[in-house]
Formats: sequence, C-alpha cells, structure tokens
Amino acid sequence: MKVRIDVMLKEGVLDPQGKAIGHALKTLGFDNVEEVRAGKTFFLDVQESDVAKVMEMAEEMAHTILANLVIEDFKVTIL
Repeated sequence: MKVRIDVMLKEGVLDPQGKAIGHALKTLGFDNVEEVRAGKTFFLDVQESDVAKVMEMAEEMAHTILANLVIEDFKVTIL
C-alpha cells in the first residue's frame, strides 16, 4: 500500500527556506507570489493491506522520526 506523509512547519513558525524561495521567485519575475512555505513529503510503500494498520504505522513514523512535533504538523494520506 502506498502512503504519502506531508510535513509542514506549523502556522506562525518562521520559514527561512520558504522566504528565500519566495524572494528568488520574485527576482525571476514571478511577482504575483505572495508567500511560500517549504515542507517535506515522504512516499512510502508499505507491505500491509489493512488500511487502519497502515494509517497507524504511518502516524507513528511521523510522530517518531519524520516530523518535529514542536514546530511541524503532518498529514498522512493513503494513496
């Protein structure tokens, strides 16, 4: 089963990478971009057919190693 885990900085946490990308886009002529937030996406191929088990495993992975829960939120999507 395929899983996607998106990890993003929490609202209100400064995002220097997003700021740098936003600035670069403006210098390249993309003036209509107002804000950029950078994040991480993980794609997993899990050998399990039980959707509930896969969701539980993916959330545990995100809690344990993929996301810093102090400053980041995550979202798990079964693909």
